[in-house]
Formats: sequence, structure tokens, C-alpha cells
Amino acid sequence: MARGTRGKKGSSNVGEEGESSWISYTDLMSALLIIFALVIMITMYDTQNAYEQQKQAMDEAAEALKEKEEVISQNNQLIEEVVGVKSKIIEELMLAFQDSNLDLQIDKQTGAIRFSGGVFFNKDSSTVSAKGTEYLEMFIPKYIEILLSDQFRDEIAQIIVEGHTDSDGGYIYNLKLSQDRALSVVEEVFAPTFSKFAYQEELKAVITANGRSFSVPILDKNKKMDQDKSRRVEFKFRLKDEQLLEKLQGLMVETDG
Repeated sequence: MARGTRGKKGSSNVGEEGESSWISYTDLMSALLIIFALVIMITMYDTQNAYEQQKQAMDEAAEALKEKEEVISQNNQLIEEVVGVKSKIIEELMLAFQDSNLDLQIDKQTGAIRFSGGVFFNKDSSTVSAKGTEYLEMFIPKYIEILLSDQFRDEIAQIIVEGHTDSDGGYIYNLKLSQDRALSVVEEVFAPTFSKFAYQEELKAVITANGRSFSVPILDKNKKMDQDKSRRVEFKFRLKDEQLLEKLQGLMVETDG
């Protein structure tokens, strides 16, 4: 009897141990499922976060591209306007001076008007010669009447008198000589002895005198400096839209950088 009782007790202990093992296995599986779920949640969170960051970066890139396209569109529109206005001015200048006896050349691309150095000055001199004054009397009234006319006045930012020299002497010597020559032309135009012309007072707001020494030479067919042609005075104009266009292009360069 006693032995039978002990056998039953032993069987009971084995059952309890099996049940305990099953519970431990279930707990382990539950823990693994929780861990697995946490891993999935973290992965999904990281994926979502990465997606949102990527989407934000793409949106920012698209916005930047849109802004750049708008700037390019503005530039293209300005270029068309600048080319249109400049072409009209150049056409007017060529018509005005096509039958002139003045020794000048008109650049069909820029509208710059070039006089040889011998027209206004003797060699190494910055005093306008008598012939130079005569040329200015014939040239300036027509030139200014076109640039500062009602049609173009609001488009003009600057009218530039630009002096150039040959390479005889040093750079600084010629820089001063070219500056003095350009200034002498402007002084002559506003001298009391110079004939009055239309828009003379308005001219004061936009005219400027520059000297370039021999930094922009005229080359001969052998690509060498033509000393005679390099000694010259040029009359140029700049449009207000050209200045704005340069600023916009500078902004684009900064953006690209």
C-alpha cells in the first residue's frame, strides 16, 4: 500500500514539472513575440521617419528647382527686353550717322561708337583739339537726342565716355592719360563755349568718364596690337535692365555655389 502511494505521488510531481515546463515555454514564446513586435514597430518607425525625411528633402529640392526656373524665366524675359531695346537704339544710331562725315565706327552688337584717338587728341596730350571740338559739336547733339529721347530715356542707366591708349609708356601712365582724355571730352561737352543741345541737363545724371589704359587693345590681322587704332575714344551706353540682369545672374551663381 505504501509503495502504491509513493508511486502516485511521484507521478503527480512529474505532471507538475511538465506543466511548469509548458508554462515557461509559453512565457518564452510570448516574450519573443513581444520582442518581435517591438522590432517591427521600431523598424516601421525608422522607415517612416526616413521616408518623411526623404520626402522633405525632395520637396525642398523641387521648391529650389522651381525658384531657379522662375529666375531663369525672368532672365530670359529680361534678355529679350534688353536685346529688343538695345537693337532699337543701335538701329536709330546707325540711321542717324549713316551719311555722316564723322570718322566713327558703330559696333552693331553693343552700340558702342568709336572715334580714332587722332580725332580728339594729339599724341600724349589730354587736351581736346580744335578738330575734336568740331567733331563733338556735330556728334553729341544727335547722339544724346537719341539716347535721352522720350522713347529711350527711362531705359538708360549710363552713358560712358571711355578713353583708350596704345602701349607706349607704362600701364599707370596710360591709365591716367586715358582717364584724363575721357574727362576732357566730358568737360568740353559741358563747357560754356560748347553749343547748347537738347537734354544737356539730363545728361549730367547719367554720363561718366572712364579710362582703360591699353587693357582693351584693337588687334590687327596678325593678332597684335594696332597702336594707331588702339588710341581711341568710345561712347557707350548701358541699360537699366542690363544692370538688373547682371544682379540676377550673380544671384544664380551664388545659388549654384
